Amino acid sequence: MKIVIMGCGRVGTRLAQLFDQEGHDVAIVDLHTESFARLGPNFHGTTMAGTGIDEDVLKSVGIEHADLFLAVTNRDNSNIMAAQIAKMTFRVPRVIARIYEPDREETFHQLNLETICPTTLISNRIYEAVSTGEDAHMPRVEPVPLPSLPAEIESVAAGPLEEPAGVGHGSTEERAHRGHSLRQRFFR
Repeated sequence: MKIVIMGCGRVGTRLAQLFDQEGHDVAIVDLHTESFARLGPNFHGTTMAGTGIDEDVLKSVGIEHADLFLAVTNRDNSNIMAAQIAKMTFRVPRVIARIYEPDREETFHQLNLETICPTTLISNRIYEAVSTGEDAHMPRVEPVPLPSLPAEIESVAAGPLEEPAGVGHGSTEERAHRGHSLRQRFFR
């Protein structure tokens, strides 16, 4: 399947990696070339710096042959505009746009656009959990393995840091300083 994704943030990156690992032909468009570093060295798809509302950019990543277009930036207007272009101009069979503003969702459905609204999904889930008294945790979905992190970060991600013997958690100020030191160490 030919898949074009607009937005190489957390969601776009994850989708691109998942579809790429399944062997699909993936192209991802983002305004910022540095965003493509998130994809990792094992990504086999195409990357293109530009905007997904530019028809020439979309053509350069093969939108005319796409089976699926995903607009997942953090900008509702850009996502909707790109989704309309993919659907109406290029006749992509399936188009999905992420939007944050639930009040606009019905309008987009009237335009025959498929949307996913995290605002609605999360607020409905919390309301449901509170109303029924059930646990708010979402059902556990096993993550698809992605490229591993560098060893230093992997050791931190694996679990909580242990305090040296005889040292408690310390004051709020001490904990903040330790957190600042970790950020300096791992996120330069």
